[in-house]
Amino acid sequence: MNNFSYTRASDIASAVNEASREATAKFIAGGTNLIDLMKENVARPTRLIDINRVPLNRIEETKDGGLRLGALVTNADTAYNEQVERRYPLLSRAILSGASAQLRNMATNGGNLMQRTRCYYFYDVATPCNKREPGTGCSAIDGFNRMHAVLGTSDQCIAVHPSDMCVALAALEAVVRVTGKNGDRAIPFSDFHRLPGDTPQIDTNLQADEIITSIDLPPKGFADHHAYLKVRDRHSYAFALVSVAAALEMDGNKIKETRLALGGVAHKPWRSKEAEALLNGKTATSDNFQAVAEVIMHGAKGFGHNTFKIELAKRAIVRALKHAAQMEAPR
Repeated sequence: MNNFSYTRASDIASAVNEASREATAKFIAGGTNLIDLMKENVARPTRLIDINRVPLNRIEETKDGGLRLGALVTNADTAYNEQVERRYPLLSRAILSGASAQLRNMATNGGNLMQRTRCYYFYDVATPCNKREPGTGCSAIDGFNRMHAVLGTSDQCIAVHPSDMCVALAALEAVVRVTGKNGDRAIPFSDFHRLPGDTPQIDTNLQADEIITSIDLPPKGFADHHAYLKVRDRHSYAFALVSVAAALEMDGNKIKETRLALGGVAHKPWRSKEAEALLNGKTATSDNFQAVAEVIMHGAKGFGHNTFKIELAKRAIVRALKHAAQMEAPR
């Protein structure tokens, strides 16, 4: 681990000011991902800015009837918050399907959005990795790639985003609020994370001096018809092979609105609004769900070990939609 300096910020302004001084400075709160990266010599920040004393640890209602999740609220406190459980159960279930209770007690909402891929080549500094060192190559493309992406890939990177929470936030169309030297801005969740393209080392559209202050949930939480399905190698403490956040607004057996987001298949939570629109106005049937799954996975590309994910994702989409429509009980 390289030497680094450590400072503590007491408010947003001082945190932003500290971050703007050094390009390689990093904010630290729970540290559940950053410390691991530092131990493995993947991340080498010259300065850590402790933001645990910045007042961003509240969950409160917004003026439009939504819910504002403070960036420093822990994943556990978010998942078990009474309003989240009642109004946004999809988010609560997604959070509780990830990591372990110990990690959820430490990990923060803002940190969850910023966690980096768990690609084994990214963590192994002895192997080439464009995400870790641009221009060196992607070892996963011709290597062991069972956990890797089948959608939105490039010839530079096929890593996947590891978060469960982010998949639900994508389906709910949350908004990420940030503050930097140039002031405040709101980033639609669909625009927060990036696909790899030619710059796989850049995970998000957050600027270096910006700090996440909150995640805003819209008033509509799809509490009556939702499902979070995570397919993984073992039931606990495992990252998703494929995950699906499904949210439906229904009138009897007819679907009025559809939201679908996939995890474990791309560099960011994956949505296809074109596919979602196919279900609107249709009845909840297996055939209609299968048609949507085919559209979402159109263009998916396997790389050998992970080709099975394409069919797995289609089946997971259909199953999650059945759960959300209450055609089938979750198992």
